[in-house]
Amino acid sequence: MNAMTTAELRGYQQICGHDGAMMVIACDQRGGMRQVLADTPEAQAKIGNDVLGDTKADIARYLAVEAGGVLVDPVCAVPQIVDSWTLPRNTGLLIGLDASGFDVTPEGYRLSKLVDGITARRVRELGGTGGKIMVYLRADRPEANAHNIEILKSCIEDFVREDLFLVVEFLTYRLEGETKEAYEAALPGLIVEGSRICLDLGSKVLKIPYPGSDETCAAVTKLCAGVPWAVLSAGVDHSTFLGQVESAMKNGASGVIAGRSLWKDCISLDRAVTKQRLQEVAVPRLRELQAIIGKYFAAPRAAA
Repeated sequence: MNAMTTAELRGYQQICGHDGAMMVIACDQRGGMRQVLADTPEAQAKIGNDVLGDTKADIARYLAVEAGGVLVDPVCAVPQIVDSWTLPRNTGLLIGLDASGFDVTPEGYRLSKLVDGITARRVRELGGTGGKIMVYLRADRPEANAHNIEILKSCIEDFVREDLFLVVEFLTYRLEGETKEAYEAALPGLIVEGSRICLDLGSKVLKIPYPGSDETCAAVTKLCAGVPWAVLSAGVDHSTFLGQVESAMKNGASGVIAGRSLWKDCISLDRAVTKQRLQEVAVPRLRELQAIIGKYFAAPRAAA
């Protein structure tokens, strides 16, 4: 097991709910959030970082306050949500290190990118409870991963030196010329083996796509050997995500780090609409997730 230090564990506790399970609202997206807010590339290009910052602040104010923590980016959201007193004192703050988008090699492999200047020390300076790094992995193609593994290795080592909590996330992707059917058949193995890569590099908390079945969730839990893992929503509809969370939690997951499934049809360029829909639609969805988590997760208890 890649055990957390006391300082890292304290950071982990601060993104958990009262039951000790991870419950984080993810709104670190930039390009994806622009696509939700506007229909055309032209309209999306006109949405500035200030507008995204306001939207993320609203998500933090009306939704994340009901959860354990919020995950935001360092481009649009911080330090503003701290300096403006938007974020409640008891809401954990994860700051994403990964830049929006990716580069592509001639072979079609995705190369992850980082936001310039965002180190473990900078995350601490911005008031972060901890950081989050996301990279793309194709575990079945070692040649595809060298650049992204080096990013992971460097970030993990940096956060260890700073003794600061870090969530490690990876996503998989279809290769050029790969059929949808072939990719879907490979996906469970890609998630298990991607998790293995992250654990071998020293990851202490994972954020991963839904592994696809009860059996694969159990396989991830066995592989993690005590390392907590959270399932992400990947933008699926809320009802689908509820089923995925049920499967993950009953087979050993330690919680949820979810974004678009909760708020993608609630945010608007009209902030009054955003406020209303976050309160009336997103918060009840969150309560449904929390109810599922509560069925399967019992917080650790201190020894008497």
